[in-house]
Amino acid sequence: MAKIRVGVIGCGSIAKYRHIPEYAENPHVELVAFCDVAAERAKPFADQYGGKVYTDYQELLKDDAVDAVSICTPNVEHGPMTIAAARAGKHVLCEKPMATSGEEAQAMIDAARENGVVLMIGHNQRLMPPHVKAKEILESGRLGKVLTFRTTFGHGGPEQWSAEGKGGWFFRKNRAFVGAMGDLGVHKADLIRWLLQDEIVEVGALVDTLHKEETDVDDNAVIILRTRAGAIGTMEASWTHYPNEDNSTILHCENGTMKIGVDPVDQVIVEFRDGTVERYQVGAIATNEEGGQTKSGVIDAFVHSILSGEPPLISGEEGKKSLEIILAAIRSAEEKRIVQLQPTQVG
Repeated sequence: MAKIRVGVIGCGSIAKYRHIPEYAENPHVELVAFCDVAAERAKPFADQYGGKVYTDYQELLKDDAVDAVSICTPNVEHGPMTIAAARAGKHVLCEKPMATSGEEAQAMIDAARENGVVLMIGHNQRLMPPHVKAKEILESGRLGKVLTFRTTFGHGGPEQWSAEGKGGWFFRKNRAFVGAMGDLGVHKADLIRWLLQDEIVEVGALVDTLHKEETDVDDNAVIILRTRAGAIGTMEASWTHYPNEDNSTILHCENGTMKIGVDPVDQVIVEFRDGTVERYQVGAIATNEEGGQTKSGVIDAFVHSILSGEPPLISGEEGKKSLEIILAAIRSAEEKRIVQLQPTQVG
């Protein structure tokens, strides 16, 4: 079987720690191109894996040796780059949040469909072993209907992990579009939709910058959500969880409670109303902390979709639905009201 020839656009930390090593481990992939506006970030990968170095993504897209690309650039560039790549006939794995508006997200989806290429969004929370196990338990029906939930993604901020560090693009609205909500909150929005097999129809939010200096994006958001089926819950995104990361979810159901990612040993704990407790050790959720770079599964899923012709696990349509929740949270905070998501947005 011929290998898929991949180019990586944006060679910062998400490419360094997730995309590039996971492509390198996949036997069906050949890394052939690396692009970054700072050539010194791309060159070490070309030296290690082979391939060309680009500083202009448009030049990379002209390269007939590239079949697919990962887009790992600042958030505001996701849409234009994805559309350009699709029009160049390249399959696209785009980091989250996929776009800065619903209209831009739809244009990305349309470009991929019109050019017959795969578009997948890098929402890796769905593929983490504890979340896969949790969904399996929910689908068994033993816990009954989910009534309320609480999901959190918080750490000390991207300055601890990103290539540019403090003052980098994550902290600049003209590059990032949104702060902790786009970095972390959109992941949890996608997770809740997927876990509950339900859509969010009402969103309320408090969004603020509480501690980070020299930034014009949010570092904290607390969001209330209501699903179509009637469950209500909270979602928290934070860049001020010092010193440790929190990537946990708790679901309170008719027949008991499920705790995900609250215990370092038993990643999924189910407490039933009759006093029965089940504990599962299924593997960790990937973190940005030292030693926490667990394989995401996103790259393998993207490659499988290209090779098999099957729809991607996290399609552009799915990415758009999760993005709409974050956009609604922004509107809610600005207008100080509960925002209704229309059926056309979540259907």
